[in-house]
Amino acid sequence: MTLNLLAAAGSAAPQTSFGFMEAMEQGGVIAWSIFTVLVIMSVGSFYILFTKLFEQNKIMREYKGVRTQFWRANTLKEGATKLEKNSAWRQLVDDATSAEDQHSKMGDSLEAHDWLHGSLKRSEDSINARLAGGLPFLATVGATAPFVGLLGTVIGIYRALINIGISGSASIDKVAGPVGEALIMTAIGLLVAVPAVLAYNWLQSRNRRIAELLSGFSTDLLANINSGGQVRPAMMTQTSTQQAGKAAATAPAGTTSARPAGGPATGAASTTTTTPTKL
Repeated sequence: MTLNLLAAAGSAAPQTSFGFMEAMEQGGVIAWSIFTVLVIMSVGSFYILFTKLFEQNKIMREYKGVRTQFWRANTLKEGATKLEKNSAWRQLVDDATSAEDQHSKMGDSLEAHDWLHGSLKRSEDSINARLAGGLPFLATVGATAPFVGLLGTVIGIYRALINIGISGSASIDKVAGPVGEALIMTAIGLLVAVPAVLAYNWLQSRNRRIAELLSGFSTDLLANINSGGQVRPAMMTQTSTQQAGKAAATAPAGTTSARPAGGPATGAASTTTTTPTKL
């Protein structure tokens, strides 16, 4: 008889379920609003991460074409045709050729040089600004997402204290729901902020590397224009590298390849042997 009464009392006891959805339902409109804001922050952060990563990889991939094909052309305009349209490198070349066309209108040679340098600098700045677009959003999410989650934490704890005051007892069923909601909001805020901060720092480091490449390329363009096409960056193509390897493999042992006197170097790098001077 006693066992039956205990079983009936146990079955009649209220069953309280705990979980994410239950905690959010208890939080009401405020909890769902904070959760929606965090989801928007997270989706926006990953969208910017993937789009900027794709844009950076595209520029780095196009740079290989600049190294292997562009400088083999006779003129800058001919080399520009070997670059992809609407690319960062094509923009620099187009701006350089446009500034070169207006170069003759400058009466002073110093003014002409400053005009070319300023035109290329403006082109670099516009490319860097385009690459940096969206990164402030990542920085904002990384700085504010923990506090947005903390707002949900504060509201959840406040609701727990209200339930305790209304019921007059700090029973677990009155406290667990609001406190669980508070902990969930804190965890979500951190999960949103940490990837945003990591993505921001990583993309910024890659942008700095691209800025270095753009600056070096614009310097080469400026030198090429001012020298009338005589100055070009010293780059060894894949073909010349293979020829150098074949020449080194077929050369007799103990001999070194030397270039003709007064002639330009062709493909393979020449090696010289020096004898120590007697003191």
